Amino acid sequence: MKGFVPPPRYSGMHLGTEPVPISREITVTEGISVKDLAEKLEIRAKDLIASLLMSGIFVTVNQSLDAEMVKDVSAKFGAAATVISYEEELANQAIEEVVEAPNADELEVPRAPVVTVMGHVDHGKTSLLDAIRETDVAAGEAGGITQHIGAYKVKFAKEGSPASGREIVFLDTPGHEAFTRMRARGAKVTDIVVIVVAADDGVMPQTLEAIDHAKAAEVPIIVAVNKIDKPEANPDRVKKQLADRGLIPEEWAAGGEGTVFVEVSAKKRINLDLLLEMICLVSDIKAPKAMPGRKAVGSVLEAKLDRGRGAVATVLVQDGTLRSNDSYIVGNTFGKVRAMFDDRGRSLEEAGPSSPVEVLGLEAIPDAGDTFLVVADRDKAKGIAQYRKMKEREAQLAKSSRVSLEGLAEQIRQAGVKDLPLIIKGDVTGSVEVLADSLVRMSTEKVRVKVIHSGVGSITESDVLLATASNAIIIGFNVRPERKAAELAQQESVDIRLHSIIYELQDEMRLAMMGLLEPTFKENYLGKAEVISIFRIPKVGTIAGCRVQDGVIRRDAEVKVMREGEQIFKGKIGSLKRFKDDAREVTNGMECGIGIANFSDLKKDDILEAFSTEKMAADLGALTSAKA
Repeated sequence: MKGFVPPPRYSGMHLGTEPVPISREITVTEGISVKDLAEKLEIRAKDLIASLLMSGIFVTVNQSLDAEMVKDVSAKFGAAATVISYEEELANQAIEEVVEAPNADELEVPRAPVVTVMGHVDHGKTSLLDAIRETDVAAGEAGGITQHIGAYKVKFAKEGSPASGREIVFLDTPGHEAFTRMRARGAKVTDIVVIVVAADDGVMPQTLEAIDHAKAAEVPIIVAVNKIDKPEANPDRVKKQLADRGLIPEEWAAGGEGTVFVEVSAKKRINLDLLLEMICLVSDIKAPKAMPGRKAVGSVLEAKLDRGRGAVATVLVQDGTLRSNDSYIVGNTFGKVRAMFDDRGRSLEEAGPSSPVEVLGLEAIPDAGDTFLVVADRDKAKGIAQYRKMKEREAQLAKSSRVSLEGLAEQIRQAGVKDLPLIIKGDVTGSVEVLADSLVRMSTEKVRVKVIHSGVGSITESDVLLATASNAIIIGFNVRPERKAAELAQQESVDIRLHSIIYELQDEMRLAMMGLLEPTFKENYLGKAEVISIFRIPKVGTIAGCRVQDGVIRRDAEVKVMREGEQIFKGKIGSLKRFKDDAREVTNGMECGIGIANFSDLKKDDILEAFSTEKMAADLGALTSAKA
């Protein structure tokens, strides 16, 4: 800053020589530049650069700094820094504008409630919305199954009803997985969840999963008992089944504090008005409000690449008003709204709070759950988006920090009370109930065990998604994960523990909760091959021509290189070929070409031993003895 003279304690010669007492607090935005941080700290940029240089960090005046770096360097200049997101900064500015406005109370108005409809497949979720909208969405769906997220705004009209004339926004999801994916990204778009249960089928596994997902999101639940027009319909059985799961109907609950149940028929259009009235009534408890006058903020419900229109996103405007040509930031991309359409395909110039709209003009495809935010400073939005892209690349390279039993043990050793959320899947209901009850009773002063979902059957993608959103550990008792679920769990670093003996599982949990559990690894021998010739191929490297002597050699296996009985290298197989074709595995007696990642010093007569590494539970006997 021109004419600025820094205080003596900030002179460059004294930087980093002695700790400076914290005397003030500052709040900065993510990705702040060196220049802007220097202004916040009221120091010269060159002094800030010098301080970072003394810590071994080389930066330029326009370079963005991450949160930890900002906190560390601010402390050296006597300031405690709080780093907030760009969205939080704009939200704070909006709040300040409201507080300072003379007619603040008039700026905030009631908005339409947002309702997510969930339930078991084929229980009539989309048909119910069709009846409410008086359209035929289901007829256009492949096989009658919802293929995408639909967002619809309906207007309730019934003479004599106090809720007549009010609007309700419905989200029709292809399942609770989409709902949880968004919640995992921090998107809180739903005010109410409507669980649809068919009166003839009753409560099904996906019904229970949907309830668990809704409870985890901590939103009010309304149960719509559908298909009551069928002769075999039994609404009372549905109420009893759900009451056993903690959803007590209002008429059964003391003081009327239970769950709202509405018996409906989408086909015969029975009690649809009553369902809408109940939604409005439940919504009135929290009375959601918004400020149409502020810049729009919303959440991405879905996004896709349209061949003719480019990147297209369905956005729910949650607050403010979105207008054509507004500049925005969404996730790690930015741009300008070129055009937008409502749920019936009509072109719009602006959309107010609780409006689902289709937006064109995106620079890239955002993720479901990303915050869509209108901005005035396009250049700053561009800088934030670029900073987020950089951090995303770094995050992809870094290992995910999902909770595991070993990680739990380390956190307990470092002290502090820890909640341990669990998802339990078993082969029979009795085992699951006993296991869930016994694990919850193991809660201690340091660790509280919480079962957020339990069910019968193999571990599914839905279970892994719920674990991702809730940072939970999955326990499989006499069941295994489905192939796609296992792949997703590995991708999301979700800890899955498989057991068949209940007391071994209890011992493992107990030791983890005491902070004693350490990971152990077991090598499983797969096979071995003898090197019979060496090929050195330009741009590829060294390939060993081998003959498999025993077992099987797999492309994804680890390998030990043995020479004259001694191990000279341990690594992974980089390539495996049969003649010129890639091979998944090669069995005993066959010849193949093997390349080893990061190793080229292969010689004739070397033995390659293939193996896989299995992560094992701790040696319970040894640890128990050690504890004794």
